[in-house]
Amino acid sequence: MTRGPGWHDPMLATLTEDRFSSADWIYERKLDGVRAICARDGDELNMWSRNRKPLEATYPEIAEALREQDGPRFVVDGEIVAFDGAQTSFAKLQPRFGLTDPERIAATGVEVFVYLFDLLWYDGHDVTGLPLRQRKQLLREAFDFVDPLRLSEHRDTEGERFYAEACSRGWEGVIAKRADSPYRGGRTQDWLKFKCVKDQEFVVGGFTDPQGTRTGFGALLLGYHEDGKFRYAGKVGTGYDQATLRKLRARLGELERGASPFDEPVREKGSHWVAPELVVQVGFSEWTGDGKLRHPRFTGVREDKRAADVVRERA
Repeated sequence: MTRGPGWHDPMLATLTEDRFSSADWIYERKLDGVRAICARDGDELNMWSRNRKPLEATYPEIAEALREQDGPRFVVDGEIVAFDGAQTSFAKLQPRFGLTDPERIAATGVEVFVYLFDLLWYDGHDVTGLPLRQRKQLLREAFDFVDPLRLSEHRDTEGERFYAEACSRGWEGVIAKRADSPYRGGRTQDWLKFKCVKDQEFVVGGFTDPQGTRTGFGALLLGYHEDGKFRYAGKVGTGYDQATLRKLRARLGELERGASPFDEPVREKGSHWVAPELVVQVGFSEWTGDGKLRHPRFTGVREDKRAADVVRERA
């Protein structure tokens, strides 16, 4: 991990079905957006996605707000979001993805915010080894939280009550964090996900022909990596508007190949195969007994996740 005001590997939460309350943990709202590691070194400001793609040109209003902070050298961790009503919505962010031209960005009309939840480096000091509760206090004191910069507030002790409240409000869920934990890059059990909804990333391995008046394609054929194999998770045919169908079909055409990438037979009528590189987010009701998705719905393309990292999320 780079020390100083540069890239730090993000700390990642582990899914659990065990909801609990503890004075040794804090609880934050789980946001449905794009993770961002933001680093400032004097006049240089960088923002990276989880897979280290640059974000500052795509979200210039956030970059500008970070440049205006008093602290000249820092690294913070946060989540970039857009709202659909009162809910953070990954789908709402989609029109901003990949844009760097200010006029095209403004034309989307999508307002974005960044919720900062951790401080990794500040004013010449690496603070990743400090307890989380102390880092969060330093974060609160170090920044002026004026839109589009927002502080991710947390709840102490009452994890189960906060989780019930989150689900009743239609939130994604809650992130539980061990209050005395240092910041360590990678997947950890010091941060845990209490999810109200079922969704995750999948890799596209193919698509089917459109039927009737449908344009573009019929459904995406989804997979994930497990034990060195590319497993088939089923197909998703809902959640697309016409613009998305056209845009995705063009992308799929660039990836098309002759043979199936799946390590098991996939017998879907009118199938076409693609190199397993495109990552999408899909909501669903449950996994079936044979390992397929029930009632899946496409919610967006994930430019911030590597295809090789996509696995079936298990508690």
